[in-house]
Formats: sequence, C-alpha cells, structure tokens
Amino acid sequence: MNQQNPAMLTTEFGGLLGPAVPRTLAETGIDQQVLEALLLKNAMVSAHTSTEECSERMRLPVTLVAEMVEHLRVDSMIEILGSSGPLGFRFTLSARGREHAQRAMQISGYVGPAPVSLESYTAWVEHQAANRPAVDPSTISESLRGMTLTEEARMLAGLAVTGNRSLFVYGPAGNGKTSICLSLRQALTSSVWIPSCFAVEHQVVRIFDYQVHETIPTAPEASRAFDQRWIQIKPPLVVVGGELQLDDLDLAWSPSAKFYEAPVQLKSNGGILLIDDFGRQRMDAHELLNRWIVPMEYHIDYLKLQTGQKICVPVRNLLMFATNLDPKQVTDPAFLRRMGYRLNLTSPSPEQYATIFRNYAARYGVTVDESVLQNVLNRYESEERERRCSEPRDLIERMRDLSRYRGADLEISDQTLDVAWRGFFGAD
Repeated sequence: MNQQNPAMLTTEFGGLLGPAVPRTLAETGIDQQVLEALLLKNAMVSAHTSTEECSERMRLPVTLVAEMVEHLRVDSMIEILGSSGPLGFRFTLSARGREHAQRAMQISGYVGPAPVSLESYTAWVEHQAANRPAVDPSTISESLRGMTLTEEARMLAGLAVTGNRSLFVYGPAGNGKTSICLSLRQALTSSVWIPSCFAVEHQVVRIFDYQVHETIPTAPEASRAFDQRWIQIKPPLVVVGGELQLDDLDLAWSPSAKFYEAPVQLKSNGGILLIDDFGRQRMDAHELLNRWIVPMEYHIDYLKLQTGQKICVPVRNLLMFATNLDPKQVTDPAFLRRMGYRLNLTSPSPEQYATIFRNYAARYGVTVDESVLQNVLNRYESEERERRCSEPRDLIERMRDLSRYRGADLEISDQTLDVAWRGFFGAD
C-alpha cells in the first residue's frame, strides 16, 4: 500500500491498481462526525438495522461501522437490540439519535454510500490522467473502421486521442462530425475509478450516474480488495447538444434532496465530453466559450456551493466540439489557440460517396450495380446538390421502407432509387 499521499491510498489486486480499503476512520478522508451523521440517516430510513446492513449501504468496512456504532451507543444516539454477527449489532435510533438524524437531513438529504474527500477525488483523477495507457494507432483505426474518411481526418482524430487533447470538428451537416466523435470512445479501453460521491464538509456532490457510467463487473474477491466507495467503469461518454445551458456546467443543487449533482465536465472525467451542435445552444456561443477558458487552459474548474464557497475541481476529459456553423461565427482566436486539433469534415468526393453507398448496402447483403451508383451521382450533379456522407444511408433506408411496403427483399435499382430520392429530397 502506498501511503506517500494520504489522499490517495492505493492497493493492487490481480494486476489492477485501485483505491485501498480504509483501515481507520481517518483513512476515509472524511470527518467522523460527517460519517456518523450519514450512518444515522441510513438507520433512520428503516425501523431497525444492523452494523452489517449499514456497512453495505455506506460501502465501508464492518470494523469502521462497528466503531461508529459503539461511539453512537455511548453517546445515546442508538439503542442496541441484539447481536447480528461477530462484530455487529442490530440497533435502532433513540429519540436523541432520531433528532440528530433529522437535523442532519436538513443540512444534507444525501443517504447512500459514504463520500470520499474532494482531495482524494482530485488526486485519483489526476493520477489516472497522468498514467492513462497509450492508445495504439491500430485501436484508433479499429474504432473508425465503419467510417469512410481521408487519411488526414483519421490521423487528426487519432492524434487528439493519443495526445489527450481537445478536438474541434466542423463542416457541412451530415458528414460524420458527431459519428467520428462517438466512434473515438471505442479507442479508450482502460478502466476508470470514480467515487459514488465526494464531500466538502457536510455538503455532498454525487458523481456516479447510472445513465452515463457503465460499470465493469468484477468478481467478489476482487471487489472486496478495493475501497467500495469507488466504482470501476468504462471511460464515460457524455453528449450534450442544443439543450446545454450555462447552468448545466455548475453544481446542480436539489432543494428537496439537499445535495448536489455533478455537472457534465465532472461526470465525463476520464472519458469524452462532446458538445454537439455547438453554436446552437440557447446562449451566445461566446458565452459558452468563455466558460471553457479556464478548464481548457488549466484542467480545473471553480464551482460554487449554495453557501457561496467556491471549490476547485479537476477537469480531465477529452473535450470535443462539433458544429456545422462557420467557425468564424462561433469561435474566437483565444478559444482556437487553446484547442488541441481542428478537423474540417468536408463533403465527400464522388469516389468516397460511392464507397459509403456500397458499404451501407453490403450491411444488408446487397451488391450495388455500378450503373445505379452512377445514376445517384448524376442526380447530384444535375440538381447541383451537395453530397453528404449520411445520405447513402438515408436513401438506402427509404428503399428498405419501399421493399417492406411491397413485402419484398431490399432492391436497389433505378426504380426504387427514384422513389427514395423523391421521398427524401422532395419532388420539384
């Protein structure tokens, strides 16, 4: 166990480095009064509980919970009902304990796994960012295998990931800007440790989100080897679009629950944060850019609690922006200077378009006749319509609609193309 940094006690099991199980209450990094208040709140939600049940809910070792139970018993906060095991008791709250629990609920309504300290969260985020395994170029290529891109586009996207730098993707709509950002997540293969929540004194900030974070199943013996307050997940992918508001980048306080929800830049630590449709948010694009100056420059952010206190948090994600607007309209030189890489995804050439068309048809076991492909390309030329990478999919899917309507297998012909073309682009 490495004890050089008290905020980051580590252990290794099966070749995996992770947070060490705290052996003392001091090693949790959380004040004992905060932990005992959380224990009382956990006990208050049921008529009676036990040391083992509280250990399971708080994800702390039974020995530490037993120590707190004894202290609360001496302090007349709980009443012992009987033994529940070698170290534990069945107990219920006394009148005094219930009063304390209710007061604790008024300060913070959080009930669940014990938090880690902000110092510990910061130390682990920084450690994982500094020691993230290198991403092999072949892994990048595999993640982008389903996309038809120029070699330069593949290289720039790969450099952003391997260098852990931000990426600004721009160009006409429908050419794969969002898809390339989403696909790059597959190149991030190492696991990430995140806590259920962290605490600043009595205030709790929840990090783990079932809608965002995908846990990695572990064997019971491996799970018990690490601090249960931490969860091993796959690198997260958080996508926000036109609905993003400035408030979404701050701590979200729940007046009813009385604790904070972490903003997207924290939930995406160790993974990717994609700001899609950049410039179409309900705020001026430059307001959003200014909000990102400090996180992009220093990899930290300052968030404000209800009390007015500001806390400094780490921001170590792969930040991506995607827009189909003119970059000159939605950016400024200060922002672009801080951007790691810029990738312009232009409209596909006839050859690239044809390749995308063939590849998408092959998914359904259909080989496209070259005369049909030439017909498609000729229609673009005759109508002076700009080609889009997404349109082979759109046209073929409408041919599939037609085939299903007729009760037949997918047919890609001049006749079905004509129906799909008019149905998708409209008839003049």
